[in-house]
Amino acid sequence: MKKIIAICTIVLCLTSCKQDGGWEQLFNGKDLTGWSVICQPQDKDKGFWSVDDGTILCNSLGNKNHDYVWLISDREFSDFELRLKFQAYSDSPGNSGVQFRSRYDYVTKGGWLHGPQIDINPPGPMPWRTGLIYDETNGVNRWIYPSLPNWEMPKEYEPKEHIFKFAENGDGWNEMTLICKGMKIKTIVNGIVRADWDATGFLDTELHKKNNVGSSGHFAFQLHSGDELRIRYKDIMIKAL
Repeated sequence: MKKIIAICTIVLCLTSCKQDGGWEQLFNGKDLTGWSVICQPQDKDKGFWSVDDGTILCNSLGNKNHDYVWLISDREFSDFELRLKFQAYSDSPGNSGVQFRSRYDYVTKGGWLHGPQIDINPPGPMPWRTGLIYDETNGVNRWIYPSLPNWEMPKEYEPKEHIFKFAENGDGWNEMTLICKGMKIKTIVNGIVRADWDATGFLDTELHKKNNVGSSGHFAFQLHSGDELRIRYKDIMIKAL
């Protein structure tokens, strides 16, 4: 009987592992275990990042007096598929984003997160920027998909098809997928591919290697310097590739 139970347990375990497909939750819905707020010392206790109603909430409305404040994963990842949901608000003028393969530098600019970022841009008239890729690595600091000389994004890059939901319209939850394998990067927002790109020559340069970013590193959610932002994240799941 014990052997039968043991065999059944093994079978159930293998079946369960096969069913979940290797997916793992990065946010437990209760607290920020596995995540850390990292920023310059003067912003450490301002409480911009918290857990609210089972979601990660960033709320800096009414307070522009801050530098960049990041919520960074304690773990590092290299090749993966990341899925998450975010909820934006039309009264929020601030910018956010999902940093990946990144690393915090406590010296540069008093504290800086080097690495690429998937933009999340709620403010009108350019929410269509969401899903495009910016490189925050100090010394780059520009759009890399599409490749542009600085932070400006001309309206001519607006795609014919894009979907961006706000909390005021229904549930307002947007779905984002980020797939990284080697230098191949793919982003999908609400079922629409926004980038499908080989980052060779962009994220594997000597500058990126010097900062140990671009190929492996941490995830982070961004509160942009001086921004008033309200945004939520949930259902953050990852699968190693």
